[in-house]
Amino acid sequence: MNLDNLTLGVDIESISRFNELDRKKNKSFLDKIYSEKELDYCYSHKNYAQHLAVRFAAKEAIFKAFSSCGLDSPFYNKIEILNKKNGSPYLKIKDMKKIKAKLSLSHCNKKALAFVVMEIPS
Repeated sequence: MNLDNLTLGVDIESISRFNELDRKKNKSFLDKIYSEKELDYCYSHKNYAQHLAVRFAAKEAIFKAFSSCGLDSPFYNKIEILNKKNGSPYLKIKDMKKIKAKLSLSHCNKKALAFVVMEIPS
C-alpha cells in the first residue's frame, strides 16, 4: 500500500443548523449543496435534518481531504453521498472517476460526523 496517495478528512456538524430547511422554501440553497437523489433520500426520513447534516459533513470532510494534498475540491453539488442497498454510504464525484474513497457517517440527536479516506491517483 502506498500511503503517499492516501488523504483523509473529517468534519462534525450541528444537526440543529438543518432543522428548518424546508425542501420547497429552501430549494435554491439545497440545490447548491445536494443532488436530487440526496434530497429524495434525506426527506424520505422523519428526521431529515440528521441526513442532511451528515451529508454536508461528508462533503466538508472531502474538501479537507482534497486540500490536505494540495488539490481543489469539486463544488458541493458535484459530490454525491449515496447509500448501497445494505445502507452503507458511498461517494460519487461528477467528472472524477479515478478517485477511490471510503466513508464513515454517524449521527446522534445533536451532531453529525463524517470521516473519509481517499486514494488520489498520482
